[in-house]
Amino acid sequence: MKYIKPLISEIPWNYNWNYSAMSLLDRQSEGRQSGEQERYLQANNREFNSLFGYPNNSIKTSKYNALNFLPMNLFEQFQRLANAYFLILLFLQLIPQISSLAWYTTVIPLMVVLSITAVKDGIDDMKRHKNDNQVNNRSVLVLMNGRIVTDKWMNIQVGDIIKLENNQLVTADILLLSSSEPYSLTYIETAELDGETNLKVKQAISVTSDMEDNLKLLSAFDGEVRCESPNNRLDRFTGTLTYKGKNYILNHDRLIFRGCVIRNTDWCYGLVVFTGKWRKLHCSPMPSVTVGIDDNNHGPDTKLMQNGGKSAFKRTHIDHLMNVLVLWIFLFLCGMCFILAIGHYIWENKKGYYFRDFLPWKEYVSSSVVSSVLIFWSYFIILNTMVPISLYVSVEIIRLGNSFYINWDRKMFYELKNTPAQARTTTLNEELGQVKYVFSDKTGTLTRNIMTFSKCSINGKFYGDVYDKNRQKVEISEKTEKVDFSYNRLADPKFSFYDKTLVEAVKKGDRWVHLFFVSLSLCHTVIPEEKVEGELVYQAQSPDEGALVTAARNFGFVFRSRTSETIMIVEMGETRIYKLLAILDFNNVRKRMSVIVRTPENRVMLFCKGADTILCQLLHPSCRSLRDVTMEHLDDFASDGLRTLMVAYRELDNAFFQDWSRKHSEAFLSLEDRENKISIVYEEIEKDLMLLGATAIEDKLQDGVPETIITLSQAKIKIWVLTGDKQETAVNIAYACNIFDDEMDGMFIVEGEDNETVWQELRSAREKMKPQSLLESDPIDDYLTAKPRIPFKIPEEVPSGNYGLVINGYSLAHALEGNLELELLQTACMCKGVICCRMTPLQKAQVVELVKSCPHWSRHQRSGGNAGHAQQRLRLLSVLLSSASTLCPRPLVL
Repeated sequence: MKYIKPLISEIPWNYNWNYSAMSLLDRQSEGRQSGEQERYLQANNREFNSLFGYPNNSIKTSKYNALNFLPMNLFEQFQRLANAYFLILLFLQLIPQISSLAWYTTVIPLMVVLSITAVKDGIDDMKRHKNDNQVNNRSVLVLMNGRIVTDKWMNIQVGDIIKLENNQLVTADILLLSSSEPYSLTYIETAELDGETNLKVKQAISVTSDMEDNLKLLSAFDGEVRCESPNNRLDRFTGTLTYKGKNYILNHDRLIFRGCVIRNTDWCYGLVVFTGKWRKLHCSPMPSVTVGIDDNNHGPDTKLMQNGGKSAFKRTHIDHLMNVLVLWIFLFLCGMCFILAIGHYIWENKKGYYFRDFLPWKEYVSSSVVSSVLIFWSYFIILNTMVPISLYVSVEIIRLGNSFYINWDRKMFYELKNTPAQARTTTLNEELGQVKYVFSDKTGTLTRNIMTFSKCSINGKFYGDVYDKNRQKVEISEKTEKVDFSYNRLADPKFSFYDKTLVEAVKKGDRWVHLFFVSLSLCHTVIPEEKVEGELVYQAQSPDEGALVTAARNFGFVFRSRTSETIMIVEMGETRIYKLLAILDFNNVRKRMSVIVRTPENRVMLFCKGADTILCQLLHPSCRSLRDVTMEHLDDFASDGLRTLMVAYRELDNAFFQDWSRKHSEAFLSLEDRENKISIVYEEIEKDLMLLGATAIEDKLQDGVPETIITLSQAKIKIWVLTGDKQETAVNIAYACNIFDDEMDGMFIVEGEDNETVWQELRSAREKMKPQSLLESDPIDDYLTAKPRIPFKIPEEVPSGNYGLVINGYSLAHALEGNLELELLQTACMCKGVICCRMTPLQKAQVVELVKSCPHWSRHQRSGGNAGHAQQRLRLLSVLLSSASTLCPRPLVL
């Protein structure tokens, strides 16, 4: 959640995306653009909005209707070569000169085959129609003529104001206007969009939040919204709200998407911005607004539907293989018919004239050549059964039965939630048996995504381990004595910590320890709930942030409440209010976040936390020795498989901050290249930081993960872990879950900082892995040096043993460029397991696309993971398995 600082009261805090790094996602987004260049709407004015031809809120996921079912279904079925073959055969049988069988001998079997498949497809599509009708006819409360009325989802239009209540699905993409919660906050669950179950927070701008649930004020609201056209980007929304002559900048923190669920919020009101599906738009009534749709570029408006994609006729590799086999059988049949026709020609010339008195030629036969041509087609009809007409139907029946076996399989039954496996499609079952590579996220897939504060390093001192009287390290277990937090009445009773020296440092008033926990209690986007006095519940968008704020709370630095302008902290029993001046957002490019606050003593402070690889570059030179010690501690944390963050601060001169704040305001008000300007402004202040320490958070493995990995390895399936975590953490998790093991012949680490070094490291690893006989002629070198470069299949090399590969995101960025892609692919695919760490979501998608693009690897892919991080990756996969936790025993969906 981003908040609004008082110096620029209504300017949002957008994500700072690196355009070059996100170019792939931008292209994908542009590919789904509706054709509308800008959306313009007015609240509570259906007549005005109807001039733009915006659609209603109905959706359609079905493929057919009563008129197009027969032609579309037949078109799909005749893409199968066997069906097309028998259709051609039917036309041949209608020619009396060559027909040797009655036409109905082909028509009846073909109609039976087509009918069975059509009935199956029709039943599947009827289910989709039923689901569409169920969704379109859901009820929602709409503000009409000054009162709340109940209407159907499909009747909602752009510009309507709707009321949503707790646990209710969001009807359309809406701009949040007000809510029942303090500061007009609204809690939402976005599992339907990105797979994340932790609650997110949206906040209305103050100009509309003051209307609360006053129907008179809401009915009189006539704000005008100009915003971007519909697209599939869940992380970005730009627009402006014009109300009473003033402009207010909008971003995605004000927008709630269709498919979200309202949680922990009694009610909220929203202005509908995007609805249903596209239809042809009329000319814009506003001269300054360009609106128009290409008739061939129809698509959905809402983010949910944009990311859902269009229903497609899916084909498996077995389908393609059967088409190839049918083609070869057809060619063999043609060859046989040709040989028989030649034999007939020879017989006619040498012996046939003896029999013409008894078997005269028909009047249309003028020579032996004509007779042979007619015989060719006659044999073609006679031998037609060489191509089995029931081939595809038999396969479909087998697939259907296979899906029932999956649904009935007790070994896939999840007893904890009484949930069986569910095969949602019958067309992809056999693909599971061809999987060769599994791409997995780490957090929430291999691990539980339940974060607990475990250890920390503060001012060069290590905290978190327990020692006995002889200063020997003690293994922490359930019997280990926990730290007593009874001195803190606001402590979380569920929190556990075992190192008493940290509590003693807090009680003694250690300056650095106090500043460290103050930083943790201020630098975050957590929202506190306190429905009962003293019982705090933190709503965090990230489990890591929740764990850090909870840790600070237990050690006596309690984050109590926040507004758009202040943060209240109870520090060792004393209430202190910090003025919130700015929040510098976290994203996957920056890999850090910062807050700027004014302390009660009137000091301006910047607190920052983020990845050590980033923050180390931003530290003041005087922190060099402390940095080295802290990095050693970070390595120790990572060796235990813990997630790490570095914490730093900077005290700002008041005049410098005022000047920076002015630049900041100008950057946010800029209508051109806003994000790049904001990025530059952020970098101006996030430098010369003073190091405070580092945190270590534990995220335990899911139950059954090591056993599952062993089973996959025995099936010769290779695991690739794509994670944003620190290298040491990812490697230790890989050992813990048996992706790597001590019996491996070697592990290669690629950490070069330029193309040449990365190439040398990859080539060195490949030369050590592959048999000596292959070193003399390298297929990649042959391919790269060939002029002209002719595409050919690079052979899959067999390594001389079991190896592992580790590559970080920085080196991967070089490896994914140009000629290095093939070197990376050939090297990585020889390894038993691959760990890609410190990755961005874009890099995850690029790695999957790289493997998918190679001919002999692209057929064998499966992905599992937290959809919030894997969304771009999952779009590229051949086979997708979804579950509560993909690589361990959980409810399975195919």
